[in-house]
Parts: sequence; structure tokens; C-alpha cells
Amino acid sequence: MPKMGESIEQATITNWFVKTGDKIEEDDVLLEIATDKVDSEIPSPVEGVVDKILFRVNDLVPVGEVIAIINTGTNGSANTENGNSITTKSEELINQPTNQFNTEQSPSASNLPISNSNRFYSPLVKSIAREENLSQQELDSIPGTGKEGRVRKDDLIKYIEQKKSQPQPLTQPNITRPEPVEGQVSNKSKIHSSVSATDEIIQMDRMRKLIADHMVMSKQVSPHVTNMVEADVTNLVKWRERMKDIYQSKYKVKLTYMPVFTEAAARALRDFPMVNSSVDGDKIIVKGNVNIGIAVAKPDGNLIVPVVRDADKFNIAGLANSISNLAEAARNGKLSPDDIQGGTFSITNFGTFRNVMGTPIISQPQVAILATGTIEKKPAVVETEFGDIIVPRHKMFLSLSYDHRIVDGALGGAFLRRVADYLEQFDGNREV
Repeated sequence: MPKMGESIEQATITNWFVKTGDKIEEDDVLLEIATDKVDSEIPSPVEGVVDKILFRVNDLVPVGEVIAIINTGTNGSANTENGNSITTKSEELINQPTNQFNTEQSPSASNLPISNSNRFYSPLVKSIAREENLSQQELDSIPGTGKEGRVRKDDLIKYIEQKKSQPQPLTQPNITRPEPVEGQVSNKSKIHSSVSATDEIIQMDRMRKLIADHMVMSKQVSPHVTNMVEADVTNLVKWRERMKDIYQSKYKVKLTYMPVFTEAAARALRDFPMVNSSVDGDKIIVKGNVNIGIAVAKPDGNLIVPVVRDADKFNIAGLANSISNLAEAARNGKLSPDDIQGGTFSITNFGTFRNVMGTPIISQPQVAILATGTIEKKPAVVETEFGDIIVPRHKMFLSLSYDHRIVDGALGGAFLRRVADYLEQFDGNREV
């Protein structure tokens, strides 16, 4: 079972495209898997014959577990020394009950590099990388000429020949989940509710259960604090009213407020980089890139958070196009693993549902999330040279939930105020 990204520990097999005895080519699609992030088709890392399939459809399998045996021998038999070892292991696994996993790893795979990305590597490529002492970061950085950018043997050998000494990058942060304290209800505890004859019982689907677990984990890991401010966005509203038809005609994309919210957040993250960070034990990792996740509600009622990478480098048009494409892909189930990984900060828009404000839960391992409320026309006191007057203005609430281990009230308040300032000072003469 391949690793599909940071923090993903298991995946559900949703479909097999091969059966025992099928001959396959390298990069042929073997199966489809689903995680709490995205559904993905998994290609074969090698050419050969499918000897055994070790898990069934709907089985939940840990990352790194052997899920199928492919015989790469030319005689179609697995009776080599290594083949006998693998066959014995597969027989042990296949005889286990559904969803019961053997925690022992295959001897041939135990020392292989484990990728933090969604790239797939054949056993031969992993073996060469191990022998050459390549770090996983190096392996992930090698351009591949295989299908969908996969690294082939020739790509790896070429890289090794041209390799120059490079400093080791920081490793990805690991989230340490605290043990429940005495008297605390853990997310595994069952709380039973009485049921009457008029009640309807709905079984959670896979996605909803994973979202529930992640939300409980986030509240256990991070002490949440939420600050709120009200921003006067009259200039922004008037600008959008003036530009939306022009923008639609020019770019064929609807101009919403979210690109402007994202731009303001990205600028504020550059002003306050500690908010653009994560926690690894007792270390703070300040992220070099501003990758903003945008929460999208799917048609089935579940939530997914695709990521706009390097959001601080886009203009309004670029952000609008990226957000529109990601939202459309999310609703149609077309997101790739890359589209939902690597976020450093998140935004959720309560205003879509005409809600005034909200207190969102942080998406781990990030340390903050911004919520935007609905924009409403309100009476406001405005200072003029002739005295104070009451006039109608367009206003909205912004709320920031942050991890109080890293972000103190002063930093969280200053960051949120800066986002509001950027929105209030929006240039109504900007062109698109």
C-alpha cells in the first residue's frame, strides 16, 4: 500500500482492476484506493504476472502493507529462493481475517525508503537508492520519465552520476497524538444514545468517519483559541460589482470574494511568518512557501481542502482561476493527491451559507485557520470634516482559530487585524 501523503496512515481498497494470473505491464493500473483526502488509481511498479491478491475490496489497509504479489520471473513461476520467501509471507497474510493486519513487514521491504509524497517507486529503484544512501528527499526530487513522472532505473542512474553534495533538508513534521488523560473521553470511546421508534439511524460513510477522527484529533493536539474582528469591505464590494461582468467575459470564470480573501491572507502570512508554521515535538517549523487550503463542500455533504500552492505569488486573476479549478475538481471527485497536500494555512467561508461568523477547527499539522463570514450592509458611524454621520456600509466578520502552543493572543490578534486592514484598504480602482 503506497504512502499517499503526509499524515495518511491507511487507505481503503475500493476496486481491483486485475485478478490472479493476469499479465501486466509496468504502470498498468492495478487497483483504486480511497483515503480521507482523495481517491487514486495505483499503477503497477513492475512488469509481471499477478500471483496473489492479499486484500479484498473495502478492506482498510495500513500504508506499507503488502497487498499483492507480482511475479517478475520470465518462467512464470515464483519458485526462486526469494519467491518462496514471498509466497510463504503471502500465504500467512491471505489466511488472516478481513481487516486484520500483520504488523511484521516483508524482509525485502523493511529497509526501503518510505516516501512522504504520492510518487511510486519500483523495488529496483528503491534498492538502488538504498545502496547509494540516497535520502528520501533526494529520491522525491528526481525528475522521472515514466508514466505520470515516475522515476525509472535510467533516471536514477543518471541522477547518481550527476549527483553533487547537497545539504539535507528538514524532515516532514510528525504529529504526536497525546494519550487521553484520566477521565477524558477519547475518540475511540463509544457513547451510546437511546433510540426511539421515530428515529432514523444513518451509518457514517468512510469519509465522514475519517473527518470525525481528524477533527477530534485536532482538538486533542492543539489548544484552540479564536479571535474575531469586523471589517468594512465597502470598497471591495463596489469593485466586485463593477468588475464581475468584465472578469467573466475576459477569463470565463466567475469572480467571487474568495480570491481577494486569499490574497489578503497570503500577504498577512508573509508579514507574520510564525502563523505559517507547524509543530514537530518541541520544534517550530516555519514554512518557506505559502500554500493555502480552501475548504470545499462536496455534493455528498463531506468536506475536502484542496491547496493553492505559492498563493502569495498570484494576482487576483491567478488566484480566482486556481480556486475555481480546484473547487470544480473537488466537487467532481477529480482531485489528485498533490492537490490536497502541503497546505500551510487554511480558509473556510461561512459566508457561503449566509452565516455571520464561526470558530473553525485547525487542519493539522497547521497552526491556524481563517473563517470568513457573510457580507452584510449595516449602518455605520463615519467621521467627516463636518462631524460624524451614519451611513450604510458593507461589513463582515473574520475569525481566526489558532494553536495557542505556538500562536499567542498578540500574534493571532495582530495577524487577523492585518488581514482585515488589507481588505478594508482594497484598491477599488484595480483592474483585472
